[in-house]
Amino acid sequence: MAGPGPRRMSVEDFYIRQLDRDERNEPVDGLPAPLRATTGASNVHDVILIDAIIELGTRLRGKPCRVASADTALRTSIRSTRRPTAVIGVLSPSTRKIDRFTGLEDYRRHPSLRHSLLVDPDTIAAKLYSRPEGGAWGDVDLIGRDARIDFDAVGVSPPLAALYERLEMPD
Repeated sequence: MAGPGPRRMSVEDFYIRQLDRDERNEPVDGLPAPLRATTGASNVHDVILIDAIIELGTRLRGKPCRVASADTALRTSIRSTRRPTAVIGVLSPSTRKIDRFTGLEDYRRHPSLRHSLLVDPDTIAAKLYSRPEGGAWGDVDLIGRDARIDFDAVGVSPPLAALYERLEMPD
């Protein structure tokens, strides 16, 4: 006779559980699941994220919002008390489909999120998903060094080229 299945937990219980764990997990339907793409980022991936943090951190200085890294948990639950406004992800071969579909849908459900940027590490290009206050989600392709990332919800519009500044990328 099989024992009872795994116990579903609240987001708060999940984060308490994670405090004494070495492995990284994420809550999926109330159950802990191994994080996707736990092999570590490539150098290009890492440089793009660091440049994004530097660029946005500089532009947001003195404003009421802050920049956080991937090590900061983003609660996508409707009950969340945190109010993220924008999320940036760098696509990778192992998670490209998840990032573009499943992960994006999780973010779209978050009531405070207004922008989700998916950055291509292979070329100077990204897709920006945005939702105006009280409106529907839309998207725009950003291609080339002159493209601007319009994060209107936080009042900044950095150039896409800033995310690739320390990389040798073809135009």
